[in-house]
Amino acid sequence: MAFTVGVAGITGKFARLVVKDLLQNHPEVRIRGFCRNVSKLPGHLRESNRITTIQGDSMNLADARAFVRGCQVVICCYLGDNQFMTDGQKVLVDACEEEGVTRYLASDYCLDFTKLELGQHPAKDPMKLVKAHLDTKTTVQGVHVLIGAFMETFWSGYFGVFDPMQMTFSYWGEGDEVWESTTYGTAAEFVAAVATDQNAVGLQHFLGDRKNIQQVADEFAEVYGKRPRLVQLGSKDDLYQKMHSIYDKNPSDVYAYIALFYQYYCINGQTYLKPELDNVKYPTVRPITFKQFMQSHTIEELSDSYQNAGSNV
Repeated sequence: MAFTVGVAGITGKFARLVVKDLLQNHPEVRIRGFCRNVSKLPGHLRESNRITTIQGDSMNLADARAFVRGCQVVICCYLGDNQFMTDGQKVLVDACEEEGVTRYLASDYCLDFTKLELGQHPAKDPMKLVKAHLDTKTTVQGVHVLIGAFMETFWSGYFGVFDPMQMTFSYWGEGDEVWESTTYGTAAEFVAAVATDQNAVGLQHFLGDRKNIQQVADEFAEVYGKRPRLVQLGSKDDLYQKMHSIYDKNPSDVYAYIALFYQYYCINGQTYLKPELDNVKYPTVRPITFKQFMQSHTIEELSDSYQNAGSNV
């Protein structure tokens, strides 16, 4: 019997990686995709006889109901501002409730936001609000896939850790703070596995690797034969003061401060995943480690890996 998975925001790069894995490794699955513009989906996916696409308005409950109807589970891959991430998902959850869809994978895919207070990390407030909305439902069970930080983001120029021109790793803290990280591809494989596992509900903890910046630098030297210079930018308290001073000046300028908030909560220990991960539930998924990621990229490719994630799907 066909198992129908709904993918909201199917044209996005993470969604396409999820769809790729569903098509390759879950032959029993049929996919219903929801998006604003179907033409943004690659032709081979539009033409797949296992994919049905529904074009609609994410804020329109009738459109959302038409999308989720007949699905056994819905995966949200939305990416946008806080209002969209909150209100757009609430519409989907309500649609699932009205159409009898019993599981909803929220668009989390991040560190353990449940350990944050509202307002602590501005970009994670929607996750808390959506989880609270799901918790009010009796017939729709929320599923929250936690993966730490995306590994591609860790290497991105915007994030500010790795500078390939200067061959430096810049960090806050003592340098022994652990980074929990997972590639887009590994995260997508776990999401596909969770979506097709009808017993998977609640918080799901998956990681590709746990390493501190000094260990990553050691592996970098091993892989590339060049030792990066470690640059300490200040203490964790210095980072906290800096990010809040920028935020307080202009909260609407999200890009000025959000990478600093991510760095702080990635390394301060508050949002770490549980020690015993859920990776073991899905042994066919083989997570990519920091070292394996470096081995599959040239130094020049590392910084662009975020932009290129999912581009070949």
